Amino acid sequence: MIDRLLGRAELKERIEELEEANHHLERRAEAEEERRSEAVADRQRAEERVNRLEHRIESLEARLERVDGDDESFEFRRVSDARGPRLADALGRFRAVESDDPEGLLTAFIPDADAVPERVASWFGDRTELVRRAAPAVVIADDTGAVSAALTPPMPPEPFDRWSDRFRLEESWFRPTGRVAFALVRSDTFALGVYEGDERVAFEGFTSEVKEAHSKGGFSQGRFERRREGQIDDHLTKVTAALTDPGDEPVDQTIVVGERSVLGDVRAHADVTDVSDATGKPRAALDDAFRDFWTTRIRAL
Repeated sequence: MIDRLLGRAELKERIEELEEANHHLERRAEAEEERRSEAVADRQRAEERVNRLEHRIESLEARLERVDGDDESFEFRRVSDARGPRLADALGRFRAVESDDPEGLLTAFIPDADAVPERVASWFGDRTELVRRAAPAVVIADDTGAVSAALTPPMPPEPFDRWSDRFRLEESWFRPTGRVAFALVRSDTFALGVYEGDERVAFEGFTSEVKEAHSKGGFSQGRFERRREGQIDDHLTKVTAALTDPGDEPVDQTIVVGERSVLGDVRAHADVTDVSDATGKPRAALDDAFRDFWTTRIRAL
């Protein structure tokens, strides 16, 4: 009776309704989180399957080249892609190899198929064909033949070749180190992340309205393309400003990836540039581009 007189009954009923609604929203949030986790897992499984199919295609193409050439050829014993913890594990295994002979382990960076050093060609002999096909790559081998592989580094070093008691595999060639600004640039999309190692500590992203390509021809096409080019120029002006000031703290290097058609406009503001086909909203596209860039292909020779 007192609760009704003071209006408490209605308040209590309202509180119960809100608590029930809150529980309902929490359950929806949990279900949504579970769906997102399943989607991420599905995407990872799909990427692994794509990698396996790509490797199979590469192997079949090698066989086709051998048949067409009608001469002796070789195939990679195994091809795999590694990034993150898996790559760290692979690099750790290679670095753990030591030789009592001060010239028992060979390491070389081969920038292209026409730049195989004499000592590398001398050691691999007929299998130098594989080295050429793997380039650009860091090639490692030991004098017993137990270890023989080519690793494609995201950040290639200057060409070198040496025999030593350890393999030379610098962390900065394969994984993000220090404080790095990593950006994705497309004609209508920009995303910039500042990373400390693998961890993103800052993010900036935006999209710009850019008309789709026009193919009707005539005067209207020319006017349309001029307008589109102007929109892209405005977008790249904002991109340049963002790259010039990537954050409050200085970065050790700036890496920019994206469409080939626009990379030339921002190359002056980057230490490294590379083509990327990552698309979508800025944050998701940046994640895809970062993951793809820091992936190393490992070929067993």
